[in-house]
Amino acid sequence: MPKIEVLDEQTIDKIAAGEVVERPSSVVKELVENAIDAGSTAVTVEIKDGGTSLIRVTDNGCGIERDQIPVAFYRHSTSKIRQVEDLLTISSLGFRGEALSSIAAVAQVELITKTEDSFFGYRYLIEGGKERSTEEIGAPGGTTVLVKNLFYNTPARRKFLKTPQTEAGHISDMMERIALSHPEISFKFINNGQIRLHTSGNSRLLDVIYQIYGRDITANLIEVSGEFDSFAVSGYIGKPVISRGNRNYETYFVNGRYVKSTLIAKAIEDGYQGFLMQHKYPFAVLLLSLDGNLVDVNVHPNKMELRFSNEQEIYERISDLIRRTLSEKELIADVAVNEESSGKVQPAYDKSKIPEPFETNRRAQTAREPIRYNDRPPASLPDTEPTGQSAPQAPKKSRHASSSYPAADLTEQPRQAELSDYTQESAPFLSEEARPRHRIIGQLFDTYWLVEYDDRFYMIDQHAAHEKVLFEEMMDRWRSDQCDSQMVSPPILLTLSLQEEALLSRYMEDFEKLGYSIDSFGGKEYAVRAVLANLYGLNEKDLLSDLIDELSGVTEKDTPDMVAEKIASMSCKAAVKGNHSMSRTEAEHLIGDLLKLENPYFCPHGRPVIVSMTKQEIEKKFKRIV
Repeated sequence: MPKIEVLDEQTIDKIAAGEVVERPSSVVKELVENAIDAGSTAVTVEIKDGGTSLIRVTDNGCGIERDQIPVAFYRHSTSKIRQVEDLLTISSLGFRGEALSSIAAVAQVELITKTEDSFFGYRYLIEGGKERSTEEIGAPGGTTVLVKNLFYNTPARRKFLKTPQTEAGHISDMMERIALSHPEISFKFINNGQIRLHTSGNSRLLDVIYQIYGRDITANLIEVSGEFDSFAVSGYIGKPVISRGNRNYETYFVNGRYVKSTLIAKAIEDGYQGFLMQHKYPFAVLLLSLDGNLVDVNVHPNKMELRFSNEQEIYERISDLIRRTLSEKELIADVAVNEESSGKVQPAYDKSKIPEPFETNRRAQTAREPIRYNDRPPASLPDTEPTGQSAPQAPKKSRHASSSYPAADLTEQPRQAELSDYTQESAPFLSEEARPRHRIIGQLFDTYWLVEYDDRFYMIDQHAAHEKVLFEEMMDRWRSDQCDSQMVSPPILLTLSLQEEALLSRYMEDFEKLGYSIDSFGGKEYAVRAVLANLYGLNEKDLLSDLIDELSGVTEKDTPDMVAEKIASMSCKAAVKGNHSMSRTEAEHLIGDLLKLENPYFCPHGRPVIVSMTKQEIEKKFKRIV
């Protein structure tokens, strides 16, 4: 057995740092939380190279006394608690006393601090957990912490960091959430010399939301507020129109601390049940305040997870509050007037019709011709036994038959088999050989086309079929670099987070290959000057937002075709919808397009395009045969 030895202090510190300092955003989080606990009203965070080369956090808080500076870097040194009982009533953000010690163990740290009643400030250097120097220096009130060359002495951990842009995105996301939790503090975030966030600190949560998410989202928010027996909740929730494809827009805080809680997430989403389509998630910024005795934040070193002692009450109250708030508001989506139309406002979405999966309201359709049924007269049904003659007798016409709807004699027998029934082999339904024998009967519920072919009855979902056709066409154009663009004037403006910017930058070539033209418009804004031609006029802004959300699930292992398929799957937005009357000519053209596809039987989302039933099965239903 190997010899058991006690680890040295440096190794212990590096191991402990691994629990607290996972990436640059962990450093920023700990330092900003310390600044907030110090009573700051303004906090500035500056990073370079995703935080790996430099992180600077400056505050105007109370500062640190000279003799307390080295103590602040000891392991488990803290000013937030004194005994184990204090863990039950924690009101500060940081309390473990591991942050500065862990950061100093894996970086070169410089601290400059000055208290209000001190004439001088002090500059303290510590590298890899070892003190270097302490000296007096002129400085403003508050504290500045500089963290340089993160993980310089643990290269194995630095190797696993993502690109600087990705790491900066994590920091930006974290800063936005902290700003939402403390609207009374002015936060400034600078990335590589560019200001990415600057809040006023005027205590107005709505102003912070506007700074982060932009005008469109802020204009579609509903304020919520409720006080209950053991906790209170306030904040804003979004109207269903601004739902997203992931949970990135669900933000909630407990006593000022940003946390992740499956309980709160479920309460929010269940509150929206019936208001959102499946696989859509709401926008929410909720601030919860409750007695510290009812929550345990001492669950994980990063303090992101917690436990409640009154879980059932929290779930029921939040879910009910959101449901009641939504029910009290008129949530009819506004429809923009199409400038190319006659100027009339288009009708709002008819809530009496259930939309198909992944469908959105389409712009105004041009007038279409009514359905025309096949001009062939329906075959009359025989009401006598076959005669056995070489040629079948002409069938008698029922005395109840009209010129349009011949009455069926329930005592009739199946027609005599003809030679052609045995000599002619049926071709597949979706084949050029079979197409001349298709008999289009009509359209059912303005959604399904009914087709008779040989001894089978087929139903074609027009939306799923059109989706598949558009998807395959788009993929073919993408592979051959022949995608068409449609210019947009004025351009569409998108407000993107750093993480969304990283996705856009990563897949910009794919967007351009599909016909998009997107460039920076300054700050967080991006101008979309051209879009995919067949998606023009279909709320391109929302489509692009959904598309960027979809691409967040693509990994580096995925093939370029998979990226294109994510983009091409948006073709369903341009597909003709259910509850829409197509003409017979359009239906024939759609069936013709299906014939050209390698796999025309399932739409891009996996739903069937065509279902069928044999004549024998139908006759069983009517008890013609047993």
